[in-house]
Parts: sequence; C-alpha cells; structure tokens
Amino acid sequence: MASDISSLNQSAAQEKGRGSSSSEKQPDAKTLRRLAQNREAARKSRLRKKAYVQQLESSRIKLAQLEQDLQRTRSQGFFVGGCAAAFGNISSGAAMFDMEYSRWLEDDHRHLSELRTRLHAHLSDTDLQTIVDGYISHYDKIFRLKEAAAKSDVLHLITGMWMTPVERCFVWIGDFRPSELIKMLVSQLDPLTEHQVMGICNLQHSSQQAEEALTLGLEQLYHSLMDSIASGPVIHEMQQMAVALSKLANLEGFLHQADNLRQQILHQLPRILTVRQTARCFLVIGGYNQRLRALSSLWASHGPPEVLISDDQSCQTTDLQMVMVQQSQNHFSNF
Repeated sequence: MASDISSLNQSAAQEKGRGSSSSEKQPDAKTLRRLAQNREAARKSRLRKKAYVQQLESSRIKLAQLEQDLQRTRSQGFFVGGCAAAFGNISSGAAMFDMEYSRWLEDDHRHLSELRTRLHAHLSDTDLQTIVDGYISHYDKIFRLKEAAAKSDVLHLITGMWMTPVERCFVWIGDFRPSELIKMLVSQLDPLTEHQVMGICNLQHSSQQAEEALTLGLEQLYHSLMDSIASGPVIHEMQQMAVALSKLANLEGFLHQADNLRQQILHQLPRILTVRQTARCFLVIGGYNQRLRALSSLWASHGPPEVLISDDQSCQTTDLQMVMVQQSQNHFSNF
C-alpha cells in the first residue's frame, strides 16, 4: 500500500515537472518581433516627447530674449523702427526686423571695438585680414535680413523707418547712398597710390551711374503709381487700388537692387585698398553711423539746443547773412 502511494506521488511530481517546463518555453518568433516593435515604438515616443520639450524651452528662451530687447529699446526713449512703431502702425514682419537690427547693432559695436583694438595692436596683415573678413560677413548679414523683411513690409525698409530720425535725413532707397560713402572715405584714406585713386574714382563713377538709373526708375514708378490712383472714375476705385498695389509691389525690386549695389561697393573696396586701409575704411563707416545715431538720441532727449551767441558770433552771423542776401540778389538779377 505504501509503495502504491509512493508511485502516485512520483507520477504527480513528474506531471508537475512536465507542466512547469512547458510553461517556461521561450516565446515564438512572432511574439518576439511584436515585443521588439513595442519597445522601439516606446523609445521613439520618448524621443519625440524629449524633442518637443526642448523645442518649447527654446521657444520660451527666444520669446524672453525678444521681450528683453523690446523693453531695452523702450527704456532708451524710442521703439526700434522709428516713429511708425511709436504709433503702433507697424507690421509684425517689420517689428521682427527691427529687433533683429537692434541685435545687429550690438554686434556692430563689438566688431568695431575688436577691429580698432587689432588695428592699433599692429597685427600681421594675415591676422588683420581675418578680422576684416569677419566684419564684411557681419555687413552681409544685415543685407540678408533686409531681403527677408522686404517680402513682408518693403515700405518700412525703403522709407528708412527702421533707422533713427537723423539717419533718415540721408536715406536713399532704404539705406546709405554708395557714391556719397565713397566720397566721404577718400579724404580719410590718404595716402593713396595713383592706381588706388583711379580704382576708387572708377568705383564712384559706376556707383553714381547705377544710382541715377535706380532713382530715375523709382521716379517713373512713383509717377505711374500717382496716375493709377488719380485717373479714372470713382466707381472703378477697387480696380484702381488693385493696379496701384501691383505697382507698389515693384518697390521690393528697387530695394533689392539698391542693397545689391551697396553690398558690391563694400566688397569692392577691399580689392582696391590694402588690408590696413580697409580696416580704417570700416572704422570710418562705423564711426560715422554711430555719430548719426548719437546725434538723433541727443535731439530726441534734449530737443533743439539753445545756442547763446556772443557779440562776435552775432557780427559774424550778420556778415554771413549779408553775403547770402547779396548772392541772392545777384542770382535773381540775371533773370
């Protein structure tokens, strides 16, 4: 009887062993493939979530930086972009460009300081050339920014509303006039060789010709725009506005050509001048623009200066007025 019970126990143990061994079998290939796919999908999901969080953080930092730029320019007494922004009449594209331009001005100040320091440190021409090339690339950036911004608000750029009021007194199709810039530089770059003088004169002459062609084309566009708005019955006003808008869109092409001319001038000057003359050239340009902006800030903060004229100065002013009157009388007597 005891042997029978022992045999039954052994049989039960064997059955249990066979059941546990069958349950511990490895899953088939299909199950393994499904598990691998699930793990891969979970990994990709974690990566997407991480990238999304990083993008949100980057956007938050950029927004905070833009807000700081806006607050800084407002604290200086004016909003970047001139008087149009002060009245809120500015597009989002123009406002974005003005903020980018504000950062560009900060970089410009840093580049000028570095260029001035390196020039006075008597570096080799090779080392100085690297600094000059970096400053040219810095100027190339503002032309790229303007080209992108012109697609959204060309009027803001072409009228110089992104500049300070004093700078706008000298604006020509959205920026400086290249021939006037060259004229200013000639007196600051002595001594020049005969070959350099000839090269700069040719550059100024070609620049003046291109400026005259652009100015003439722009005047013709303005006259055509005026005719489109002024002519025709009132009942066709919407059609007139559509035609006028299509003509106004041509301003982007004029701005692009003018900026292209300015960029070519900045790239041609280093081919005529030595590397040290080029460095001095960019220092003159940067210093001139900084003084214009400083003058505009002084005018905005203090208004027209109250000039106290002494007796001697008063006499000199009176003499000058008399000369001007005599010249005016002589001029009109010819008629």
